[in-house]
Order: sequence, then structure tokens, then C-alpha cells
Amino acid sequence: MEIIVAENSGLCYGVKRALRIAKETRKMKKGKVFTLGDLIHNPQVVSELKSQGIEPTEKLEDIKEATIIIRSHGVSPEKYQMLTDKKVEIIDATCPIVKKIQKLVERLAKGKEEIILVGDRKHPEIKGLIGYSQKKAIIVENEDQVRDLPYKKKRAVLAQSTQDLSLFKKIVAALIEKTKELKVYNTICLSTQTRQKSTSELASRVDTLFIVGGKNSSNTNKLFHISKSILTNTHFVESAKEIKPEMLEKAKKIGISGGASTPPEAIEEIVLKIKDSSERQIHRENIIQCQS
Repeated sequence: MEIIVAENSGLCYGVKRALRIAKETRKMKKGKVFTLGDLIHNPQVVSELKSQGIEPTEKLEDIKEATIIIRSHGVSPEKYQMLTDKKVEIIDATCPIVKKIQKLVERLAKGKEEIILVGDRKHPEIKGLIGYSQKKAIIVENEDQVRDLPYKKKRAVLAQSTQDLSLFKKIVAALIEKTKELKVYNTICLSTQTRQKSTSELASRVDTLFIVGGKNSSNTNKLFHISKSILTNTHFVESAKEIKPEMLEKAKKIGISGGASTPPEAIEEIVLKIKDSSERQIHRENIIQCQS
């Protein structure tokens, strides 16, 4: 059995930075330390942060005489102002790439073009960007939604930083038919594009592939759908505990890819679990052969 880990799997720069900031903040501050929502979309990491005294909360009323960390996805200007008004200490761990997109949206909102945001309307990054657009932007999640849009003279389109590049291309192509002058900003971060490319390439080389990461992670979900469209035998797991023997049946080449919020330890545990399962299977087969 051969196990191949996709290149660039696991924690991206923005997530590593947010985790470093959170842990350094906890060491420096004596009082309560909160993150506004989950710092990153990974249950295991969030649980670890809780054990270190870094609690996630969505309730601003809970934040009194505390330090609040803005998560990697960023927040809207309105929510930032609400925190400022509470006079709590704010530590901003927004991903620098998301910061650039926020500034771009803020600048575009001053113009006359209609702004199209390609992304998940429930994702915190998109919610924040809507705020920077002065709530002018239109969220588009798929091609079908473009068909319902009216024809416009001017539009600007950009994407959630963790968007599927192939989907973004399809939506841009659909918008061209609906727009006289279309400005396209490819705001999908390079790390995301590289991870998607390496995962799709790996899916075409192996017979079984495991996508590792939080089920609530947007970029990890996209990796799963990209791989699943190429390789039916693709599994989405958060931890090694979810791997069942039947997932490994007849597997000769196994691929592993992790989302941007997947810690390296989680990928290492998957590798060890697969190796252990393989050794157990070989042992059982040897026993059966000896008995026969």
C-alpha cells in the first residue's frame, strides 16, 4: 500500500498567524480572552484553545473587561465598531489576504459598479465583506443565481478567499453574458488555488482519497467536492477515529489532503491509522492462509 500526502496540505499562513496571535495573547493577558466566533473552522483546534483559556463567543454581551481576538475570517466594520464602543481590548487576527479583499470591497463600494461577491452567504468572511460594501454587494453562490440577475452596464466581481477556482470561472463566464463592462478580481488566495490543484491532481493518481479537516470548514468542503468529482472513493473525515476498515478495502494507492485549518498532527494521525489498518489486514490474511 502506498500513501501520498498532497502538497501544501494543512495550515495556511493566515491560520498559522491567527493561532500564533491567539496563543501569544493568552500568555500576555491575565484576564479573560475570547475569540469572536471560532478562531478557525476546526473543532479539535477550537477545543484545544478552550483548554488553554481562549473561549469562542458570538455574544457581544458576554465580553466585558476582556480581550477579544478577531478571527482569521475578519468582521464587518459595524461589528468592529460595536467592540470598540464596549472599550474592550481588540486583537485583530484577520488574515492579511482577507484584509486586502476588505479594502478592495470598501474601495469598490465608492464607485458605480454593482459588486458581486462569489461565496457562501453564511460564511463569516462574506458577512464581513458585505459590511465593507456598505451592504451594496450581491452574493452569488452558483451559476443559476447569475441567470436571475438583470443586465447591467458595469459590474465588479470578486471571490471569497477560499472559493473554488473552477466555480469562480464559471460564474465569471455567466456574468459576461449579463454585463457590458465586467471587472474581474481573482481574490482567491494562492494557497487555496495551489491546494485545490494538488488535490485534484492527487485524486487522479490514487484509488482512495481522504480529505481531512473540520466539517464546518468552507475550503475543506470545497476540496472534498473537487476530489469527489474526480474520484468517487473520496472520504471526508475530521479525525483518524472516523476511518473504517471498509474505506480501505482493495486500496493500493491512498491519497490524503488537508484543508487550510487542518493541523499537521491530524494528517499524521490519519497516516498512522491507515498504516496500522493495513498491517492488521495483512496479519489477518496471513492467519487465514495458515489455517487453510
